[in-house]
Amino acid sequence: MTQTADPSTKQMLSERIHARLQEAIMKGEYAPGEALKPQELAQQHQVSLAVVREALVRLVGEGIAVRLPNRGFAVPDFSDRRWQELAEARRTIEPVMLRLAIERGDLDWEARVRAAHHRLVRTPVYVPEEGEYYSSAWSEAHRVFHRTLLDGCGNSVLLDTFDRLWTASELARRWSAQRTPDRDGAAEHRRLEEAALARDTDTAAEVLAQHLTLTVAALTCASDEVRRRS
Repeated sequence: MTQTADPSTKQMLSERIHARLQEAIMKGEYAPGEALKPQELAQQHQVSLAVVREALVRLVGEGIAVRLPNRGFAVPDFSDRRWQELAEARRTIEPVMLRLAIERGDLDWEARVRAAHHRLVRTPVYVPEEGEYYSSAWSEAHRVFHRTLLDGCGNSVLLDTFDRLWTASELARRWSAQRTPDRDGAAEHRRLEEAALARDTDTAAEVLAQHLTLTVAALTCASDEVRRRS
């Protein structure tokens, strides 16, 4: 197994393992609730146990993995309460941010919202080579659209909070999209853009709250289905 006594080498290897595991989880190569065993991963990637643990701890911080008492690490499950808590936090914060953005946003903000929505609409949601979850390009366009909508609020503290919550919610979004293939997300995004640019704060906030609720609702249904089968 590769030795990593040099701190800079260890850091480089940890970054690499983190990126590989993040990509694998995001692409669905690990099932919800599946264990992430440090010893096995270290052997698989030919790195030290310390390197793997450092990468896994970072994934936990990003909400892509969980640390279980006396059981190591795992991919979060559908039933993980964290998804409900994240959704509650986002439903509390983001509609308020959107109201502020609509009140404060200028013409430049309007133009950026239109451009971000156009990019989102024109970006392929799925590409065969990236597996069953939506593409990395669409994922980024999706993030930019939502971030741009809220950017008009002009509050850097709120925007930093949005960034953290968005990263922590990414896995839930991918699972939800897979479980609700008939959901018309494009229509939801179009309504968001239209309400925001019409300066209709009440409608925009309501549409956004519903948009966030539908994402986590798919995971709740999935969790209930698993319990019925067990």
